[in-house]
Amino acid sequence: MNDGSSTFTFLILLLPLLLLAFLVFTNSRRRRQLEEFQNSIAAGDEIITSGGLYGKVVSLEPGLVHVEVAKGVVLRLDRRAVAMRAADRPTPTT
Repeated sequence: MNDGSSTFTFLILLLPLLLLAFLVFTNSRRRRQLEEFQNSIAAGDEIITSGGLYGKVVSLEPGLVHVEVAKGVVLRLDRRAVAMRAADRPTPTT
């Protein structure tokens, strides 16, 4: 009886550690993918910012993106503010 109890206790302690390791791994993988995407942005890309602003990349600087949001209106944004390309936006389901 004692041997089964120690196995059960070991599993109870192991499961949260496995869950934590899984969460850390998936979070680091997601962060790495986002960084790769943000570094692949090029002039001419239609993008969406994390705040929901649509625009076209007109130029790039290290760490900065110049985005035209309306004719003649160019915003300077941190590269990390770019969430996705407009073409990659999921289509809303109704």
